[in-house]
Formats: sequence, C-alpha cells, structure tokens
Amino acid sequence: MSSQENQPTVRTVQSTQSEMTEIVLPNDTNTLGNLLGGRLMHFIDLTGAMAAYRHARTHVVTASMDHIDFIQPVRLGDLVMLRSSVNRAFSSSMEVGVKVWAENTRTGAIAHVASAYLVFVALDERGGLQKVPQLQPETPDEMRRYGDALRRREHRELENARRKKERSEIAGMKNAGPLEP
Repeated sequence: MSSQENQPTVRTVQSTQSEMTEIVLPNDTNTLGNLLGGRLMHFIDLTGAMAAYRHARTHVVTASMDHIDFIQPVRLGDLVMLRSSVNRAFSSSMEVGVKVWAENTRTGAIAHVASAYLVFVALDERGGLQKVPQLQPETPDEMRRYGDALRRREHRELENARRKKERSEIAGMKNAGPLEP
C-alpha cells in the first residue's frame, strides 16, 4: 500500500496553518536599513511551502507567486511574523495565502507589512504530479478565501493562455522572414 493510500481525502484549512518568526539582521537589509524584498519573498516562500506540505504530505514545489503586496517597510531589528494556510486545493496544486506582520521590538507595535498568494504543486518520489486531498473550509473567512482562490486560478489560466498566444505570434513573425516593401 502506498503512502498516498493512507492519506485522508479531505483536510481542513486549520490543519494546514503554519507560522514562522524571524528577526531582521543587518545582512537582511538594504542601505536604508529596510528588509530586502527578496529576503521577505524567501520567508514567504518557506512559510507557504510549510502549509502546502502539511496539506499534501509529500514533496511540494513553488509553481508561482501569484501576487505580493509590500505594504510598508520592515526595519532592522524588527521581528517578522508570517502565517500561512492553504486557501484551496485543486488536483495536484494548492493555493496558499501568506500574511506578514512586523513587530517593533522596542515599542511592541505590530503592523501588517505584506500579503502574498502562492501556488504549490505536489510531486511524488519520482517528480511526477501527485493528487492532493480536498480542502474543507469551515469558517466564513475560509469559505471566502476558498472562492477567491478559484477566481485567481481562472485569471491565471486566462493570462497563461494570452502569453502562450503572444509567444506563438512572435515566433510566427520570426519565421516569416523580412517584411517586403
């Protein structure tokens, strides 16, 4: 019996939730003393992967960072707190939402500093796609995020089709040769 056969067919959003806290050190900052955007994206990716792994219980890889909002800077010495959960599970992919706060360690003030949506894909031991359990939203907020995730997926699919068509048209123009007067 494979490990996938022992897996539940449905998981709750709560069972996927993950949290991570980091302190912003000098090596994490730019010349203004603010956390580098790429470093924050790294933290977001890690926290998102934890939620995806908790849901899929297999290898997961980042397929896309669909959207990220940097709301305000995070300063040297701040604590960065990240919380993630799966918003919706599809066949072998999952959308994960990550919300980020910063805590000023001197004043204790906490501010929402970033939010992001990521898509992770579940893989088996050989690197092939693996089905993931369904997700059961329970609270009104979880149900809203579940519905919103489907709309974002539809938008991603439309955008991917548009880009594919554009690449095909560009390739066709290159193959047509030089324009004649």
